Amino acid sequence: MRSYPFFLAVLLSAGVAASCGQTHGNDAALPDRLGVVATTGMLADLTAQIGGDHVSATGLMGPGVDPHLYKASAGDVNRLAGADVILYNGLHLEGKMGDVFERMRERGVPVFAVAEESVTEEDLIDSELFQGNYDPHIWFDVTLWQDAARRVQEILAEADPLRAETYRERLDNYLAEMDRAHAYVRERTATIPADRRVIVTSHDAFGYFGRAYGFEVHGLQGISTAAEAGTADVQQLADMVAARRIPAMFVETSISPRGIEAVQEAVRSRGFEVGIGGTLYGDALGDPDSQAGTYLGMIRENIDTIAAALAGDPV
Repeated sequence: MRSYPFFLAVLLSAGVAASCGQTHGNDAALPDRLGVVATTGMLADLTAQIGGDHVSATGLMGPGVDPHLYKASAGDVNRLAGADVILYNGLHLEGKMGDVFERMRERGVPVFAVAEESVTEEDLIDSELFQGNYDPHIWFDVTLWQDAARRVQEILAEADPLRAETYRERLDNYLAEMDRAHAYVRERTATIPADRRVIVTSHDAFGYFGRAYGFEVHGLQGISTAAEAGTADVQQLADMVAARRIPAMFVETSISPRGIEAVQEAVRSRGFEVGIGGTLYGDALGDPDSQAGTYLGMIRENIDTIAAALAGDPV
């Protein structure tokens, strides 16, 4: 555990840069709180849920931020260097931050790739575009994100063994909440006719969601937004949407809607009108004071948006 003056300075530094990240939990600087810096809002929320008041969980990437393209600022590097523990997703989600994580390891800061360390290779979805890599968006299968929660509990207990039992109890409670969210997604999915369970989005982030809950998924871009969609991608997706009369497509909060709007226009030129069914939370949570500001809230809001758009009559 770091000394009180140093740890307080780290917390104050994080507070100054709050506009660039997301801080969970009590703002009071307690000398015995574990300082955890996580890359994504999903990981920061997971840490806060399991750590409670004993952990100060700060997320570097706030609402609407694309982790595939994110580059660490000087302030981010300072916060990472002052952390007791660093958590990131891995599986190349934070593709431009690899060198920063390596520098932190060299400084002796414990760094963990939670998704890579919690899910077996058999559970991962291969990337068609990037051979030898896997889809990093495991949080869209609630049962896989439960494995991530178990890994976070282990990491916190190792860093703060005196509170290991508290972290275990909080994990058990949160796993039960996740079970209920998983069941809710299945219930809402059942309201959508089977032939309409097709999700068309800005990028291919919903593969695990589709596999877990029975949806066919098509993304304009691949699993990484670093690979831009071209005209051929737009036309191919428009062909499919028009031919199958898909009732709605979805935009994402962390990606410009221009790509999906181009598909919509291309579908219109084929004599079919496809609607925009709403905005989904893909690579980032929503605003902290909204339902989608937590992981479980985001999961529920996404399925509500999907069900509302796909369960009705086609346009």
